[in-house]
Amino acid sequence: MTDDVSPTQSFSLDGDDLPFASGETILQAATRAGRYIPHLCWHPDFAAHGSCRICSVKVNGRVGAACTVQAAAGLEVESNTPEMNRQRKTLLQMLFVEGNHFCPSCEKSGNCLLQATAYQMGMEGPHFEEFYPNRPVDASHPDILLDFNRCILCELCVRASREADGKNIFAIGGHGMGTHLLVNSASGQLGDTAMSLDDRAAHICPVGVILPKRRGFVIPIGQRRFDLKPVSQQREGDAT
Repeated sequence: MTDDVSPTQSFSLDGDDLPFASGETILQAATRAGRYIPHLCWHPDFAAHGSCRICSVKVNGRVGAACTVQAAAGLEVESNTPEMNRQRKTLLQMLFVEGNHFCPSCEKSGNCLLQATAYQMGMEGPHFEEFYPNRPVDASHPDILLDFNRCILCELCVRASREADGKNIFAIGGHGMGTHLLVNSASGQLGDTAMSLDDRAAHICPVGVILPKRRGFVIPIGQRRFDLKPVSQQREGDAT
């Protein structure tokens, strides 16, 4: 992506002309212009992944992920429409029931992108039957807790550890319903890795999987990032 934004290069986003720079995706151009497109697995500092599909938009009538579709002159992009928001809400409901997400007691509440996006989409409760999977909690590291119950497989920790920290602490294993987050150590325990609280991967998780120990509720509920402003009004990367 470049910073060379040309007013002669633009596409339509929900009826408004949006200029873009050469090499930008739809989501990058929208974010730079202050236009909110919901997303979970995308972060401006890392390569797009396109796994959560929350950023799906209609591009000239066909659905695509805004984080991976390149902006091009003349595109007609539909994002904030009843149809696309219903699709996002359904995807969010599926994410909530396939993990163990108990927001009222979660120390990430108010700082959780999944929770904030669900509020933004008007989700009031689960629509599908909960899976209640058996997932572990790893407390082996002296400074970092891993709670696999909340993982949404965004792979941000995988990308941050590889691209920013150069450590490859995390990976994704399995397939289908058995897909899960892995720790790259002989024991499979985080305590047997070189991960540090100073690592970018220690602070990139959009939900409550990777948590610094001995912090918990230092910032009270009601005073946290998404308690103060809805996700649609946040500047991308504020928390990380």
